[in-house]
Amino acid sequence: MAISDWPAEERPREKLLARGAAALSDAELLAIFLRTGVQGCSAVDLARQLLEHFGGLRPLMECSQADFCTAHGLGPAKYVQLQAVLEMSRRHLEAQLVRESALESPTMVRQYLASRLRHEPREVFACLLLDNRHRVIRYEALFYGTINAASVHPREVVKLALAHNAAALILAHNHPSGVAEPSQADRQITDRLVQSLGLVDIRVLDHMVIGDGETVSFAERGLL
Repeated sequence: MAISDWPAEERPREKLLARGAAALSDAELLAIFLRTGVQGCSAVDLARQLLEHFGGLRPLMECSQADFCTAHGLGPAKYVQLQAVLEMSRRHLEAQLVRESALESPTMVRQYLASRLRHEPREVFACLLLDNRHRVIRYEALFYGTINAASVHPREVVKLALAHNAAALILAHNHPSGVAEPSQADRQITDRLVQSLGLVDIRVLDHMVIGDGETVSFAERGLL
C-alpha cells in the first residue's frame, strides 16, 4: 500500500506536522528525507531496510560516500542532500553558541564539538575560541594524526588565540577508538597549553575528549 493510502495520522509528514519531529521513529524521519521509495517498496519500507543494512541511523549518516551510494535506493544526489543537512545542523549549533555563553551552555558545547569530531577516522585536535563573555568566536582544527605532546605545538595555539583576540579557549580532540578516557599524554598537553596561554592572559576553560557516544570534560573531572 502506498503511503498516500495510509490513514492521515500514520503518514510521516502529517504525523510530524501534528505531533512534532520527536514523535517520529528513525524509519519515519528517514522516509521523509528519502521522499520516495522504489518499485514495490514504500519510502518507510525502504527506510527500514536501509536502517537494518547500515545498523542504525547514525552509521548511515556517518558512512562514506562509496558505502552510501552502493545501498539500494540511494545515490550521489541523496548523499549530497544528507551532507547538506548535517552541515546545516552543525552551523545551527554554532550559531546558537555564538549568541550564548559557552559556560552557560555546556550541553550545547558538547553536542557541537561531538558533531565536529566524533566521526573523524583519525585524531584531530581543535580549539573553540571565546571572547571575554565566553561567546564563541570560531572553531579551528589545528593538528591531525596521533595527538601527543610532540605533535601539539603551544606556540601555534597561542598564535591563533592572539590573532582572533580570544580571551579564553575550550580545547577538544577525539579518540577514534571510541573510548573518551583521557590519556597521560592528553593531561600533559593540557598542562603545557594552560601554562603557555596563561603567559598571555588567555584562560583554558576546558579540554573535552570526544569518544563514541560520550565526552569527558577535564573541568568536570577536576583536571584543570
